[in-house]
Amino acid sequence: MKQLRRSKSLTEMAVEGLREAIVTGQFRLGEPLSEIQLAASIGTSKTPVREALKQLRIEGLVTVVPQSGTFVFTLSAMEVIKMCELRLILEMAAFKLAYHHNREEFTKALQTVVDKMATAQQAEDIPNYLRLDTEFHEQLFKHCDNQFITDAYSLIGGKIAALRTHLSSLPQHTQLSFQEHREFVDAIDQKNLETATIVLEKHIGRSKETYAENIEDISMANRNSFRKAKR
Repeated sequence: MKQLRRSKSLTEMAVEGLREAIVTGQFRLGEPLSEIQLAASIGTSKTPVREALKQLRIEGLVTVVPQSGTFVFTLSAMEVIKMCELRLILEMAAFKLAYHHNREEFTKALQTVVDKMATAQQAEDIPNYLRLDTEFHEQLFKHCDNQFITDAYSLIGGKIAALRTHLSSLPQHTQLSFQEHREFVDAIDQKNLETATIVLEKHIGRSKETYAENIEDISMANRNSFRKAKR
C-alpha cells in the first residue's frame, strides 16, 4: 500500500487506505491482518490502525475472531444472497426517489459515469472500471435525497465493491454488467420507468447469482486463514 499523507487525522487516513486496499483486492478476502505489519506498510503507529480496524469492522469489511485475529471479511453463498436482496431493496428505493426528484440531473450524472466506464473498458483499465462501476451505483444514493437510505447502503457498499473486484476475472460478467448500465441509463433518459426498473432488477439479480456461484473459493480462503492463525 502507498504511504499515507498527513492532511487528515492518522485514523481517517488509515481507514481510507485500508478500505481501499480491501475493496481493490490488495488484501484477499479472508486474509489475516496484522496491526504491526499494517502500521509499518502505511507509515504510522499501531493506534490509528487499531482504530481504523474498529471502523472497518462496523462497515463489515473486517472480522475479528477471538483468539485467532483480524481478517478481511468473507461471506457464505447464503450471506451473499441475503446481502444482494437488501441491495436490491435499497437501490430500487433510491432509484425511484432519484428518478422522481430530478430525473434530468440524475440521468446526466449516470451518463457521465457510463462514458468514463466505456473509456476505461476500451483501455482495459480494470481497476478504474471497477471504481467507476461503484461510482455508478452510488449516484442512486447521491440523488435520492434520503439520508436514511444512503446510510443503510453504506453498511454494505464496501462489501459489494470488494465482491465486484473479486469477480473482475470473469470478463463475461463484466461485459454484461456494462451493457446493463447502458440500458438502465437509456431507459431513464427515455422516461421509461418500467424498463429501467426491470433492468436494475435483472442487473442485481444476475450479480447475486454470479456472486453465489463463485463464493466457494472465498469460503475456502476463510477456513484456510483461520487454520493458519490457530497454528
